[in-house]
Amino acid sequence: MRASIRPMADDPSRTTRDRLLGGRVVLDQPAAGLRATTDSVLLAAAVRAGPMETVLDLGCGTGAAALCLAARVAGCRIVGLEADGELAARAKANAAVNGASDRVTVVTGAVPDASAPELEGPFDHVMTNPPYLTPARSRTDRHGARAAAMVESVDLAVWLGYALARLRSKGVLTLVHRADRLDDLLAALTGEAGDIAILPLWPDGSGAKPARRLLVSARKGVKTPPRLLPGLALHGRDGIYTETAEAILRGGKAIAWT
Repeated sequence: MRASIRPMADDPSRTTRDRLLGGRVVLDQPAAGLRATTDSVLLAAAVRAGPMETVLDLGCGTGAAALCLAARVAGCRIVGLEADGELAARAKANAAVNGASDRVTVVTGAVPDASAPELEGPFDHVMTNPPYLTPARSRTDRHGARAAAMVESVDLAVWLGYALARLRSKGVLTLVHRADRLDDLLAALTGEAGDIAILPLWPDGSGAKPARRLLVSARKGVKTPPRLLPGLALHGRDGIYTETAEAILRGGKAIAWT
C-alpha cells in the first residue's frame, strides 16, 4: 500500500494522490508531514458497523479510515472530527472525490471542546486513532501537523471519555494504539465500558517479535470481562503481507473479532 508516513519536501501545498483498498478509495493528502498508514485501514476494517448505523471518527485526518469504512459498509453514515482545518478541508474533498459526501460528513474541531449538531449523536460506533505519544515521550524534532497528530495535547483518558460520551448505550468504541499504552487504555475504559477485546497486531507470524500496535474494542455501559485475542500477523517470514492481512488491506475484508 503506497500511503504511508514518510518525510518528503517540506512544501505544505504539495499533495499526492494515493489509493487504498486495492484502488477502491482515492486519497489526496499532503506530501509532507503525517500521512495515512496501514493503521487507518486496519482501524476501518475493525469497526463492526452495519449498513444503517452511525459512526464517529475522532481525529479523522484526511479521511482515510472513514472512507475505507464507507467503501466496505454501504449505507453506514460517518461523521469525522478533525482539529486541523486544512486536513478537515482535504477530508471533505476526498469524500467528494469518492462519491461519499452524502454519507461522510467532516467537522472541524478539537477534542474535548468540539461541539456541533453533527457530533451530538448518540452514535452506534466511535472509531479513533488517537495521538500515540505523551509529550514526555515525543521527539523534539516533530512539528506542525505531524506533531499534532502524534503527540497528545489532551490526556488519553479525556480523549476516550469524549468518545464514550457520544456513544449510545452498549455502543462500540474501536481504536488502534501502541501496545505499550495498554495500561493507560485499560485504566481509561475500566468502569466506563466492558467487553474489552484486545487484538495484537503482530509484525510477523514467527512469534519472535512483540506486537507494537493493538486494536481494542469496548462496549459502553456493559460489564463483560475483557478478552485477549490471538491477534493478526501482518507479515510472513519473507516480509510480505500474510494472506489474511492482504485480504484486509487490499481486499477490504473486515477483521474478525472472534
